[in-house]
Amino acid sequence: MSSFLNLFRVPEIRNKLTVTILLLLAYRLGFHVPIPGVNWAVLEQFQQQSERDGLSFALGIMNALSGGAVGSCKLFTLGVMPYISASIIFSLLVKVVPQLEALSKEGQSGQRVINRYTRYATVPICIIQSMFVIYGVLPEAAQQGFIDSGLYESPFYKMFLVMALTTGTMIIMWIGEQITEHGVGNGVSLIIMAGILAQMPSMVGQLLGSLEPVEQAQTLATLIVLYILIVLGIVYVTKGQRRIPIQQGRQFRGRRVYGGQRHYLPLKVNQAGVMPIIFASFLFIVPAVFDSIFGTTFFSDAFRWGGFWYILFYSALIMLFSFFWTSLMFQPTEIAKNLKEYGGFVPGLKPGAKTADYLESVMFKVTLAGATFLVVIAVLPQLLSSNVPNMPPALATFLGGTSILIVVGVVLDLVDKINAMLVMRRYEGLGQAGGAGWASKRGKGAA
Repeated sequence: MSSFLNLFRVPEIRNKLTVTILLLLAYRLGFHVPIPGVNWAVLEQFQQQSERDGLSFALGIMNALSGGAVGSCKLFTLGVMPYISASIIFSLLVKVVPQLEALSKEGQSGQRVINRYTRYATVPICIIQSMFVIYGVLPEAAQQGFIDSGLYESPFYKMFLVMALTTGTMIIMWIGEQITEHGVGNGVSLIIMAGILAQMPSMVGQLLGSLEPVEQAQTLATLIVLYILIVLGIVYVTKGQRRIPIQQGRQFRGRRVYGGQRHYLPLKVNQAGVMPIIFASFLFIVPAVFDSIFGTTFFSDAFRWGGFWYILFYSALIMLFSFFWTSLMFQPTEIAKNLKEYGGFVPGLKPGAKTADYLESVMFKVTLAGATFLVVIAVLPQLLSSNVPNMPPALATFLGGTSILIVVGVVLDLVDKINAMLVMRRYEGLGQAGGAGWASKRGKGAA
C-alpha cells in the first residue's frame, strides 16, 4: 500500500498520472459522439445482437486491436488502428529500405523523421478503412432503417463521413502522442488497453443476463479463476528470457585492466509479441471479402470460426509470422559482428560466424516456444466459446486471445516505467517488498 501511495508523493509522477487519466477520459468521450445521419442507439442494439449470434467476429478482432468500435458509427469508430498499421509498415520498411535503416540509426532525430512519415501514411490508411466502414457496415444499416437510404446514396455524405472518421483517428493519434510525451507509458498502447477494458462490463453483463440466477455465481467464479490463470501464464511467458552469457575481453592500458566482465544477452521467449496474431487475424478477413465479391458463402463456411480448418490454418499462420517477424527484428549476424568489434564473445565459441550460427539456433528454439504459446492463446477463445454456454465471442476473445495479451503487456510495461521513476527518486517500486521506511530522507525532501 505504501508503494502505491508513493505515486502521489512525488509531484512530477502525480502530474503525469493526472494528465494520463484526463487524456484517456477525453479519448473515451469521443465514443459518445455519433456520426450525423445515423440512429446509433438502434444500430448499437443491432451490433450487440450480431455479436451474440457470432456474426461480427471479424469486427470484434478489429475492435480489440484498435481500441475502437468498428461498426458503431461514432466519431472514433476507426480507433487507432490506421496509425498502428502505418507503424507496422514502417517497422518492416526500416529493415528492408537502406535509407530508412540509416535514419533509424541516427538516434532521436532520425526517429522523429520516421514518426513524421508514419503520421503522413496514417491519412491514406484512414481513408481506406473509412471506405470499409461506409461500404461494409453502413449498407446494412441503410437496409435495416438505421440510416436514411437517400442520405446514404449521396456522394457528399460519404465524403463527409470519410473526413469525419479520418479526423477522429487524427485526434486519437494526437492524444496518444500527448500521453507519451507528458504522461506515463506509451500513449497508443494505453489507448488500446482503455478501449478493450471499456467493453468488459457490457460483455460480462450480457453473459450473466443470459443465465439463470443460480448459474450466474458459478459462471462468474469460473471466469475469474480462468482469467487469473491465463494472466499468470501470459506474465510468465512475457517475462521469460533465454540469457546467453557474454564475456568481455580484457584490455590493458598502462597498468590498468579494462573489461573482463561477464554479462548476458537476453532473448525474450515471446520476441514477436502480439504481431503474429494481428497478421493472421487480418488474413482471415479475406475469405469474407471473397464471399462478398462473388456472392457466395463458400469461403466463410470453409473457414468458419472455431472450425477445424480455421484453427489449423490460423495456427500455421501464427507460427509462420512469428518466425518471420523475429527474423526481421533479430539479426544474429549483426549482433555477432558488434560483439566482435567491441571485444565480446560467447564463452566456448569463436567470434564471428560460429557465434552467429549459435545465436540463430538458440533463437529458433526460443521462437518455437513463443510461437506455440501464441497459438494456444489465440485458439483459446474458440475453445471457450464452444464449451462455455452463452459465451459471447467478444468476451471469449478477451479472456484468451489478442485482447488479454495486449492488456497484460501494456500493464507490465506501465509498471516497469513507474518503478523506474520511483526508484530514481529513492522510493520503493510497485510490488517490491519492504517497509515504508525504505525511502530516504533525501527522497522525501525531493518529494
